[in-house]
Amino acid sequence: MSPTGLTLEDITLTYPDGEGRLTALDGVGIEVPAGTLTAVVGPSGSGKSSLLAVAATLVTPDRGRVIVDGTETGALSRAERAELRRLRMGIVFQQPNLLASLTALEQLMLMTHLGGRGRGRRRTAEVREGARELLSEVGLADLAHRRPHQLSGGQRQRVGIARALMNAPAVLLVDEPTSALDHERGAAVMDLLGRLTRDRGTATVLVTHDRARLAVADRVVEMVDGRLGGTAADSSPNPPLPGCDICGSAA
Repeated sequence: MSPTGLTLEDITLTYPDGEGRLTALDGVGIEVPAGTLTAVVGPSGSGKSSLLAVAATLVTPDRGRVIVDGTETGALSRAERAELRRLRMGIVFQQPNLLASLTALEQLMLMTHLGGRGRGRRRTAEVREGARELLSEVGLADLAHRRPHQLSGGQRQRVGIARALMNAPAVLLVDEPTSALDHERGAAVMDLLGRLTRDRGTATVLVTHDRARLAVADRVVEMVDGRLGGTAADSSPNPPLPGCDICGSAA
């Protein structure tokens, strides 16, 4: 097991289903080292979203262990898991869910303030500078003071990615980032995620239906009926991805 990154061991998750229970995840194990991106693909209902929810500590499995950056989460309280998500995990949702009244810069700064680490004049200045640097990394340096309605879909998604990275997480969880984007913008976002994973050293799990862009991943695993499919799970890592041409937490 890698001391940093994300590890799921023998994860089984069931839900009530009438008088019985429905198995969403069946003995799933996966290791994502720091600085690598694992893509999870599979049909609807295969367990991809459940896998992401367990990895994010939003759902507690019936059995198995979740280890985030060396910390086993099973014994953590609800408040401790929320703190872990705020400070050591970043989550990118299908829809960025940006606050309409805040600029792109303010969206990022809010994440640090929510974590209780952005108070004080000097600290606020440092947070603002860090947010500007992140917006520059995702290609939005000139759009820092625009609000969501002034941004394209791809630009809003890149703000969401930058927001998820604001607290320098060890683990980055990404849910269908291209589902609402056209092919060109979706490709740019996928390339960006690959580059940021390597540049920032995150252990990234990406759930996607976009099989055309899987070259960004170091590893591809396929979920079928709550299990990892053997062929995709055992595939060799892809070669490193060159830098992209553009630069796009729940409590």
